[in-house]
Amino acid sequence: MAALRGLPWFAKVYLILVIGAAFALLGYSVVSDGRLDLLDWSNLMVLALLFLVCESVPTLLHVRQAAVSVSFSAVLAAVVLLGPEGAALVGMTAMFSVRPGLPLVKRLFNSAQFAICGYVAGRVYVWLGGRSGVPTIAGFDDIIVPFAGAAAVFVPLNFVLIAIVLKLTGQADQVPLRGVVQFMVSYFGYATFGLLIAGLWATVNSISAVLVLLPLFVARWAFGQYLAQQRSYDATIAALCQAVETKDYYTRGHCTRVSLAAGMIAEEIGMGSERLRAIRYAGMLHDVGKLGVPTKVLQKDGPLSEEEFAAIQLHPMRGLEIVRGIDFLDEAFAGIMHHHERQDGKGYPMGLAGDEIPEFARIIAVADAFDSMTSDRSYRNARSREVAMTELRKGAGTQFDPVMVVAFVKAVDRDGWEPPRTVVTPPADVTETTTKDHDDPTVPIQVVSER
Repeated sequence: MAALRGLPWFAKVYLILVIGAAFALLGYSVVSDGRLDLLDWSNLMVLALLFLVCESVPTLLHVRQAAVSVSFSAVLAAVVLLGPEGAALVGMTAMFSVRPGLPLVKRLFNSAQFAICGYVAGRVYVWLGGRSGVPTIAGFDDIIVPFAGAAAVFVPLNFVLIAIVLKLTGQADQVPLRGVVQFMVSYFGYATFGLLIAGLWATVNSISAVLVLLPLFVARWAFGQYLAQQRSYDATIAALCQAVETKDYYTRGHCTRVSLAAGMIAEEIGMGSERLRAIRYAGMLHDVGKLGVPTKVLQKDGPLSEEEFAAIQLHPMRGLEIVRGIDFLDEAFAGIMHHHERQDGKGYPMGLAGDEIPEFARIIAVADAFDSMTSDRSYRNARSREVAMTELRKGAGTQFDPVMVVAFVKAVDRDGWEPPRTVVTPPADVTETTTKDHDDPTVPIQVVSER
């Protein structure tokens, strides 16, 4: 139970309550009219085996130590074939999953939440007039509505129990809202496999468990496509960021830190999980337009000409041109395009002011300036966190949105901020950048007129 000791206090209490509730339900079934004695144990063993096969090969999610499987179909089949108690026992066998590296506390929670969901769904099934046991062909129509009611309770309850533990362990924001909705719809669809198993049982008995293995594993593959999609998104973002940062040795890691800081601000102002993911993408890609700015301009020693400064000012628009075909960025486009606008309207590229500036852009402007000030540059050492915060407050209302500045200060005071490591002397094959950083509000770029 070492894993339990590392969890937040509220998460520990919640896990203990869920596990305790599951064992209490089974204990009640044992002492209440000997309900477990009425179970068909041979059918229970077949369903438990089907459940374990699916549970032992889940699809890993884009959330640390989280996975999903289609094993719940076997629990819903047990609702029909075995009743509430049998469904709870089938779900409880999650404890014996052969999935490697699964901590004991996770096994206990999985088995407990499946047992609770199965028992409650079974009670709903009976309440709606469903009869437990192998259905007859003539009477199959009579179980459809009760089964639908059981599934309508099982799926949301399963999501709620898991969502609470993710929230208490600080992982809920890693799951985008769109993904949750997709999973909910998919779960309701795959729940019908439970009805299919029960229906086949009436004609081919336990062989039905084997017949549905293929479509169940097809369903598992479909779940895996979501994870693959998320990984491809992240790989795309990482590749673009790496391309940007190869232009300047001193800005390596800047995109990642801006993404982190932007996420902190977004969380502080109560942004939802779907938009949180988008703002982090925007933070990663805010400077992608630098790919369209000549390297000699980015690394120029001394003042810039008006033409060169115009090239710098166009980099947000060039960034939008580069990423406009990436559909999953959604609202991130606005952050990339307008992160150099100012509250007083003196920014670029469009001179927007105040609330005209998209919310994503107002967030990234603060995150971008803060990381620039607290990072080493070739012409100066990193400024302290305190100095950077003072500069942000000084620019609130003119350069920065005061709401975003206050939110960032609160987030950093609460959660802290790990400054980037000190930049060592660049390798011999790297040209040092000596121009001023256009993201640093304390050292504005000098522009000389060509007239």
